Amino acid sequence: MELSEIRKKIDEIDAKLLPLFVERMQCAEQVAQTKKERGLPIFNAQREQEILDKVALSTPDFDCEAKMLYTVMMALSRARQHKLLHSGASVREEIERALQASPSPSVPKVACPGVFGSFSHEAAKSLLPNGEVQFYTGFPDIFQAIETGGCRFGVVPVENSSAGSVAEVYDLLLHYRFHIVGAAVLQIRHCLAAPQGASLASVRKVYSHPQALAQCSQLLHSQGWDGVQHSNTAAAAKMVAQAGDPSQAAICSTLAAKEYGLQILRENIQNKGHNRTRFVVIEKEMRIPEDAQKISLCFSLPHTTGSLYSVLARFAMNGLNLTKIESRPTARDTAGGTFEYDFYLDFTGRVADPRTLDLICELSEELPHFSFLGNYREDVFSG
Repeated sequence: MELSEIRKKIDEIDAKLLPLFVERMQCAEQVAQTKKERGLPIFNAQREQEILDKVALSTPDFDCEAKMLYTVMMALSRARQHKLLHSGASVREEIERALQASPSPSVPKVACPGVFGSFSHEAAKSLLPNGEVQFYTGFPDIFQAIETGGCRFGVVPVENSSAGSVAEVYDLLLHYRFHIVGAAVLQIRHCLAAPQGASLASVRKVYSHPQALAQCSQLLHSQGWDGVQHSNTAAAAKMVAQAGDPSQAAICSTLAAKEYGLQILRENIQNKGHNRTRFVVIEKEMRIPEDAQKISLCFSLPHTTGSLYSVLARFAMNGLNLTKIESRPTARDTAGGTFEYDFYLDFTGRVADPRTLDLICELSEELPHFSFLGNYREDVFSG
């Protein structure tokens, strides 16, 4: 059979499929009304799984393809029902309040990890130039300071272009569910700093944060130096300065090296020239600026076949670009002792767009442990 003849046959089949699809969606609208009258949830995981199992048995040669087709159709059906019933009332109200939230205090207290001169400190100054920075030893201390009201904001790193995600911060974000109200990508330039009189030949141990050690691993390996983990890059610089031992050096910013009186033995020692770290501003209260362009969510998934695909497909259907997906095991007890995961998601978008807002509200109704973390502006600083 000629290709043109096959395509003609496909067109004829499509002409039959489309009216059937419309009819199916119209049935979904009737289902929505019935569920509303009876107080039933839109998402019925058991019902959908039964349909997928039946489809797979009915089409053994195309079972995977058929299940994917029906997964998408059922997702579209749910989306239509959610839209008709104006789902996610609590999330809609929360977002509306955030759009009208009052501006932050003129001189807010900002929790920052490390000490003066850390990269988080630079990010805090860029993101909240009028903030009163207070330093804390570790990331848990930052979240606890916000939880107790000691600080209004916190600034923490979430990922680096070469060393990857900061897992501890994502764990804390998923645990506390604080709101993200701002973000920035900062160019990170590391230097090797040591006490006055030291040299490359005298160095034996190099101290820094694990992320910084990973970002400068090539130099460490080439020199045969031992990398020793420390709580923060600037804190490592301060410790090395106080020790005054020429066999010890720190990987830190040039600002930290100068602040603690260290000499810079080598600059720009990171593995990659374009080394960038993304920082976020967290706060208990949600606020959404008019120029917000990035959205963050977190949720867990129902234990059904294709549940993650079904969620991600909804973003593609709405033309939304995912920029980050992170999964972390939870501490929640599960049947049979199996692992359960929370997912963290970033995507470009604005809740002022009705379709985007509808999607967020739909997911809030369907997904366990769902939290809308914020719609915020993300800046890029050269550092």
